[in-house]
Amino acid sequence: MTDSDMDLTAPELSPDDFLRIDDPHFEAGNVAIVTGAASGIGRATATALASNGLTVVGADIDAEGLDETGDLVEEFDAPGAYHGVETDLTNDADVEAVVDAAAEEGELRYVANIAGMQHIASIAEFPMEKYDLLLDIMLRSPFKMAQAAIPHIEATDDGVGAIANMSSVHGHYATKDKPAYITAKHGLAGLTRSIAAEGDGTLRGFSVSVGYVLTPLMVDQIEDTAEERGISKREVIEDVMLGQARTKEMMAPAEVANLFTFGFSSHAKHLNGGDLLFDGGYVHTYE
Repeated sequence: MTDSDMDLTAPELSPDDFLRIDDPHFEAGNVAIVTGAASGIGRATATALASNGLTVVGADIDAEGLDETGDLVEEFDAPGAYHGVETDLTNDADVEAVVDAAAEEGELRYVANIAGMQHIASIAEFPMEKYDLLLDIMLRSPFKMAQAAIPHIEATDDGVGAIANMSSVHGHYATKDKPAYITAKHGLAGLTRSIAAEGDGTLRGFSVSVGYVLTPLMVDQIEDTAEERGISKREVIEDVMLGQARTKEMMAPAEVANLFTFGFSSHAKHLNGGDLLFDGGYVHTYE
């Protein structure tokens, strides 16, 4: 296959993509919040959890994208309900409002903090306004979300629930020119462990770490990198992005969503403070 005819479109979601787990807590009376639900991994996770019977409240600043996620849940005839709530995750009042909205839909038990962004620059050249925005979305907002959600989870009849944070291989090591992203992901490890420490074993905290995922944003990044470096898109994928990995293909958003589904389930009751690392060999192998 030549570079020009590479399939660089993000994979479309289908009902068959999703792991389905028979779990006593996966029913419409229980609620999950998913941030970043308007696209990519967040959309896939919202759809996966609704497909497992949960009521899902999607939080994102992109109202149109939230509606499109709702259309997908309806198209798949998911047994769970879905509600999109336009949310500015950098605004504490908005975060509190979406948690309150979720609690009105049933018993809030699960939170998936997935929303994120990226900015490429060295530490010396990194714009502080971009640093502040990235940290607000990817570290401060998950903390505030946990702060607002924990009392609701603790108030359920058995206190069972989980708060999951979207981490990355960059939560395990650092590469150049992504200092804010790396700082945020390392910070999420501390938040995850803090949730676990305070959760008394029933309210769990865990994170999910993956390498490159073929989302619409990633397609744009591949094309931009190819143009910037004067190399082919295939070389960007195979040499720049997957060069250190042993599994030579990108993950699909649905594969990441399935990790959140498993992590929320009773099959993962011993996953507490830990990280689900599905990285294709980035972290623990090297040349």
